[in-house]
Amino acid sequence: MLEISGQVAIPDEEIDMQAIRAQGAGGQNVNKVSSAIHLRFDIRASSLPDEYKERLLQWRDQRISSDGIIIIKAQQHRSQEKNRADALSRLQELIRAAMVVQKKRRPTRKTLASKKRRLEAKSIRGQVKSLRKKVSE
Repeated sequence: MLEISGQVAIPDEEIDMQAIRAQGAGGQNVNKVSSAIHLRFDIRASSLPDEYKERLLQWRDQRISSDGIIIIKAQQHRSQEKNRADALSRLQELIRAAMVVQKKRRPTRKTLASKKRRLEAKSIRGQVKSLRKKVSE
Protein backbone atom coordinates (compact mmCIF):
# COMPACT_ATOMS: atom_id res chain seq x y z
CA MET A 1 0.00 0.00 0.00
CA LEU A 2 1.29 3.43 -1.01
CA GLU A 3 -0.11 6.04 1.38
CA ILE A 4 -1.00 9.32 -0.39
CA SER A 5 -2.94 11.00 2.41
CA GLY A 6 -4.85 9.96 5.53
CA GLN A 7 -7.84 8.74 3.51
CA VAL A 8 -6.24 7.80 0.18
CA ALA A 9 -3.90 4.90 -0.49
CA ILE A 10 -2.94 2.97 -3.62
CA PRO A 11 -2.85 -0.85 -3.47
CA ASP A 12 0.37 -2.49 -4.65
CA GLU A 13 -1.51 -4.39 -7.38
CA GLU A 14 -2.26 -1.15 -9.25
CA ILE A 15 1.41 -0.18 -9.51
CA ASP A 16 3.37 -2.06 -12.18
CA MET A 17 7.12 -2.11 -11.55
CA GLN A 18 9.72 -3.80 -13.73
CA ALA A 19 13.45 -4.08 -13.18
CA ILE A 20 15.46 -2.96 -16.20
CA ARG A 21 19.12 -2.30 -16.86
CA ALA A 22 20.29 1.16 -15.92
CA GLN A 23 21.93 3.48 -18.43
CA GLY A 24 25.29 5.18 -18.21
CA ALA A 25 28.65 4.37 -16.74
CA GLY A 26 29.07 1.76 -14.04
CA GLY A 27 31.17 -1.08 -15.41
CA GLN A 28 30.23 -4.72 -14.94
CA ASN A 29 27.48 -4.01 -12.42
CA VAL A 30 25.47 -2.02 -14.98
CA ASN A 31 26.00 -4.65 -17.67
CA LYS A 32 24.95 -7.59 -15.49
CA VAL A 33 22.37 -6.39 -12.98
CA SER A 34 18.91 -4.95 -13.69
CA SER A 35 18.94 -2.32 -10.97
CA ALA A 36 16.79 0.43 -12.53
CA ILE A 37 13.03 0.44 -11.93
CA HIS A 38 10.41 1.27 -14.57
CA LEU A 39 7.16 2.19 -12.77
CA ARG A 40 3.82 2.41 -14.60
CA PHE A 41 0.59 3.57 -12.97
CA ASP A 42 -2.70 3.72 -14.91
CA ILE A 43 -4.69 6.68 -13.59
CA ARG A 44 -8.02 5.71 -15.17
CA ALA A 45 -7.94 2.09 -13.91
CA SER A 46 -6.83 3.05 -10.40
CA SER A 47 -8.88 3.15 -7.22
CA LEU A 48 -8.08 6.83 -6.65
CA PRO A 49 -11.05 9.14 -5.98
CA ASP A 50 -12.52 10.78 -9.09
CA GLU A 51 -11.27 14.21 -8.02
CA TYR A 52 -7.67 12.93 -7.91
CA LYS A 53 -8.06 11.24 -11.31
CA GLU A 54 -9.46 14.38 -12.97
CA ARG A 55 -6.70 16.59 -11.56
CA LEU A 56 -3.95 14.17 -12.64
CA LEU A 57 -5.37 13.77 -16.15
CA GLN A 58 -5.64 17.55 -16.61
CA TRP A 59 -2.16 18.16 -15.25
CA ARG A 60 0.49 18.93 -17.86
CA ASP A 61 3.46 16.77 -16.94
CA GLN A 62 5.88 14.90 -19.19
CA ARG A 63 5.65 11.83 -16.93
CA ILE A 64 1.93 11.46 -17.68
CA SER A 65 1.26 9.99 -21.13
CA SER A 66 -1.72 10.88 -23.32
CA ASP A 67 -3.28 7.52 -22.35
CA GLY A 68 -3.33 8.57 -18.70
CA ILE A 69 -0.42 6.42 -17.56
CA ILE A 70 2.23 7.77 -15.21
CA ILE A 71 5.69 6.50 -16.18
CA ILE A 72 8.60 6.94 -13.78
CA LYS A 73 12.09 5.59 -14.35
CA ALA A 74 14.31 5.39 -11.26
CA GLN A 75 17.97 4.59 -11.84
CA GLN A 76 19.84 6.90 -9.49
CA HIS A 77 20.94 4.28 -6.97
CA ARG A 78 23.03 1.14 -7.43
CA SER A 79 20.60 -1.16 -5.66
CA GLN A 80 17.23 -2.22 -6.99
CA GLU A 81 15.50 -1.75 -3.62
CA LYS A 82 16.62 1.87 -3.29
CA ASN A 83 15.45 2.58 -6.85
CA ARG A 84 12.10 0.91 -6.06
CA ALA A 85 11.66 3.11 -2.97
CA ASP A 86 12.71 6.18 -4.98
CA ALA A 87 10.18 5.46 -7.73
CA LEU A 88 7.36 4.98 -5.20
CA SER A 89 8.21 8.19 -3.37
CA ARG A 90 8.31 10.11 -6.67
CA LEU A 91 4.86 8.73 -7.58
CA GLN A 92 3.59 9.76 -4.16
CA GLU A 93 5.01 13.28 -4.56
CA LEU A 94 3.53 13.62 -8.05
CA ILE A 95 0.02 12.72 -6.87
CA ARG A 96 0.29 14.98 -3.81
CA ALA A 97 1.53 17.89 -5.94
CA ALA A 98 -1.41 17.50 -8.32
CA MET A 99 -3.82 17.82 -5.42
CA VAL A 100 -2.49 21.17 -4.18
CA VAL A 101 -5.00 23.87 -5.11
CA GLN A 102 -3.35 27.05 -6.34
CA LYS A 103 -4.66 30.21 -4.75
CA LYS A 104 -6.33 32.44 -7.33
CA ARG A 105 -4.45 35.66 -7.86
CA ARG A 106 -6.37 38.83 -7.15
CA PRO A 107 -5.08 41.80 -9.12
CA THR A 108 -4.07 44.69 -6.92
CA ARG A 109 -3.74 48.40 -7.60
CA LYS A 110 -0.73 50.57 -6.95
CA THR A 111 -1.11 52.81 -3.92
CA LEU A 112 -1.04 56.58 -4.24
CA ALA A 113 2.08 56.73 -2.05
CA SER A 114 3.95 54.28 -4.29
CA LYS A 115 3.06 56.36 -7.35
CA LYS A 116 4.36 59.51 -5.63
CA ARG A 117 7.61 57.78 -4.60
CA ARG A 118 8.17 56.60 -8.17
CA LEU A 119 7.58 60.07 -9.64
CA GLU A 120 9.85 61.70 -7.04
CA ALA A 121 12.63 59.22 -7.81
CA LYS A 122 12.24 59.95 -11.52
CA SER A 123 12.46 63.70 -11.00
CA ILE A 124 15.56 63.36 -8.76
CA ARG A 125 17.20 61.14 -11.38
CA GLY A 126 16.36 63.73 -14.04
CA GLN A 127 17.98 66.50 -11.99
CA VAL A 128 21.15 64.41 -11.57
CA LYS A 129 21.32 63.88 -15.33
CA SER A 130 20.70 67.54 -16.08
CA LEU A 131 23.65 68.50 -13.85
CA ARG A 132 25.92 66.37 -16.07
CA LYS A 133 25.31 68.61 -19.12
CA LYS A 134 27.86 71.11 -20.31
CA VAL A 135 27.57 74.52 -18.75
CA SER A 136 26.65 77.13 -21.37
CA GLU A 137 27.64 80.77 -20.96
